[in-house]
Amino acid sequence: MQQQRREVILPASSSTRRAANGMAAAVAMCLFAIFPTAACFAPVIIPSQTARPSQLGLGQPQQPPPSSSSSSSLSPTRLHSDWSDFSYIDDDDDLLDDDSMKGIDFADENDPQELKAQVGSSLEPPELDWFGDPLEVPLGSALPLEPETIQGLLAACRNEIGTMFGYSAENRGVGITGGVDFVELDGPIVVLRLKGRFWHQRPTVLDRVAAYLQGRCPEIIDVVVEDEWQLTDEANNAAA
Repeated sequence: MQQQRREVILPASSSTRRAANGMAAAVAMCLFAIFPTAACFAPVIIPSQTARPSQLGLGQPQQPPPSSSSSSSLSPTRLHSDWSDFSYIDDDDDLLDDDSMKGIDFADENDPQELKAQVGSSLEPPELDWFGDPLEVPLGSALPLEPETIQGLLAACRNEIGTMFGYSAENRGVGITGGVDFVELDGPIVVLRLKGRFWHQRPTVLDRVAAYLQGRCPEIIDVVVEDEWQLTDEANNAAA
């Protein structure tokens, strides 16, 4: 009786699988060294089912990196100040007060006009550099654009919106010492100068004067100041 041959396939042991995985990894490293693009074709090594979590690096607490003794020398430099060298200032507004305005007991806006005039008479009015007659014409007039015309209109404007300026003793009595001067004509542009102290914002004063002039001399394209600084609060606070 002929004996039948049987082939028995034994399962590979764990040591055999680890050897096969190691060989595959070595082949992949060689390919990567020779052909860098071959790294994308490297086989994925799947750990055996019998591998313990400790062998795979799982379940182990992460240890913080060891502290270096030189870490203190590498700390960033502090760039901010602790302000310890700055002294306290009682009132910053005192820095803007002009010496000529100190010691003056100004009247209140609700005080009688006589009291305002009495206080304001101790202060000089804004200086004038033109002494012609005011050119008082109605709104909508079409006067020619000439320096003499602008001077006359500006004199009338000082009277028309006089509460903005310090030309009257009553206004100076409450601290309004501001004035406006004609500087030059720059083509169709009127250049003015603001001086003294105003209660209104200086840009507002300029707009009111510009509206008065342009409403009676339509050739005026724009009305500006000779120095933009004259429109700032700093200029107003520094004025006498």
